[in-house]
Order: sequence, then C-alpha cells, then structure tokens
Amino acid sequence: MPQTGLPGGNPAGSAAAGGGGVDGRASRWQSHREERRRELIKSARRAVHALGSDASMEDIAAAAGTSKSVFYRYFGDKAGLQQAVGEVVLSQMQRRIQEAAQSAQTPREGLFAMVSAYLQMAETSPNVYTFVTRYTPGEADATTGTIATAGALGHFFAAISDMIARPMRSHLGDSAGREAVIGYWPNAAIGLVRNAGEQWLASPASPAKPDQEAMARQITDWLCLGIAPELRTAPVPEQPARSSAGTDSAGPDQPGFVEPRRHHQHDATTDLSEPEKETT
Repeated sequence: MPQTGLPGGNPAGSAAAGGGGVDGRASRWQSHREERRRELIKSARRAVHALGSDASMEDIAAAAGTSKSVFYRYFGDKAGLQQAVGEVVLSQMQRRIQEAAQSAQTPREGLFAMVSAYLQMAETSPNVYTFVTRYTPGEADATTGTIATAGALGHFFAAISDMIARPMRSHLGDSAGREAVIGYWPNAAIGLVRNAGEQWLASPASPAKPDQEAMARQITDWLCLGIAPELRTAPVPEQPARSSAGTDSAGPDQPGFVEPRRHHQHDATTDLSEPEKETT
C-alpha cells in the first residue's frame, strides 16, 4: 500500500531509488566523457606526429575523423589541447627517466641515463615533443603568447630537478657549498640539457650530427666537466713581440706612457630605471 504523508503516495524507498538512478546515469556519462577525452588525446598525438607540431585544430580534427567543434567542446582551444596532450606525454617521459636513473650506480651514470632517456623519448616524435613544449604563434584561437603546457612542464622539470638533486645530496654529504650546488645546479643542468637536446632534435641529419648515444654522452660530459678539457687542449695563440721603446712597455715615468682612462663604478652598468641622457 502507498505510505501516507509522501507526495504522490510513493514509497519511501522510491525517492532513494530514483536518486540512485540519476547518480548512476551521471556516473556513466562522466565515464563516457573521460573515455572520449582519452581517445581524442590519442588521436591528436597521432595527427601531430604525422602532420607536424604546427598542425591546426581543424587539421587535427580532420585526421581524427571528427569535427573541430568536438575538440573545442572537450579542450576549449588549442592551448587546452596542448595542455592535455602535454600532461600525458610528459608524465610518460618522467616515468621513463625515473626508471633509467634508478639503475645507475653513481651520480654521473645517473645523469647519463636520464639524458639518454630524455633524448630517446623526444626522438621518437620530435613533432609531438615540440607540440607539448612550445607555444605556436599565429593560431586564431590563441589568446596569450605563453607556453600552453606551462603547468605540465613546470611539474615535469621540478620532478626531474629533484631526481638530479637527490643523489647529489647524498654524494656531497656535508661538504662546503653543498646547498649552493643543490639549490642552483640541477635547474641549470636542465636548461643545458633541454636547449642542447632541442637544437640536436631540430638539426637535419648529416655526417656531423652525433647519434643519440653520442649526444647523450657529450651533454653528460658538459654537465660534469664543462668545456675545461677542450680549453686545455686548445692551441695557445702566439703573443706578438713587444717593443722595448713602445707604449706597451712604457711605465708612468717613461716617454710614451698614456694614463688609462678611469671610469666611475656607475659607468660600468646601465641603470634601467633612468632614461638615457640626450647628447647635443
């Protein structure tokens, strides 16, 4: 029998059952949207890999077999698509680099393993790598000139910096200058690896271009030794002979001596807060 006191005479459990039905439909719809979003990200990666990092939303949608409006519905604009693809791609790169670093026995081996994994992943698809790490100007739907995947990139590079710092912290112990090295060097290392790696990726194939392993070893050497070995082996240019009577050897009390111009300390730097003085 219907229970009294309930509108329409519905049993007490019917309202709860109805609410559960609504929740169930919402959950299924959310799962469908998430699955569709993952499919679109995969399609976008394949399209960018084939078409290039500057592929438009229309080109990407056509390659995915759908309309541009579908991508706008799920990602907002191209920056949103770059962000979504970047989160997936950079997360995969981070896991691969972490796995490579875990097998290393020394900090230098760890650096080589991470650099090598980074270059290997980027080389599998330079187009996709560029798509998720660089802002492409000229898009009608772009509103800013910032890197679209700044959030994903920031998280990625922070994680890599921590991977570099951890073995160094253990290796350096309580040595003097430890905190300065750990505080600055990992981020500086990332800058070197990224810039050298991206230049290597963009360079056309030629006999002079090193392969991936050789490039990884070269970058690791730069990180650990800088260019000190090259400077030590470089030939020293011959110095021209100086005349005993010339101004080069003249002292303050000798003929031909020219008093060097003295500069005020302020002259050495340009004060950006002050406009330049006009000269007449």
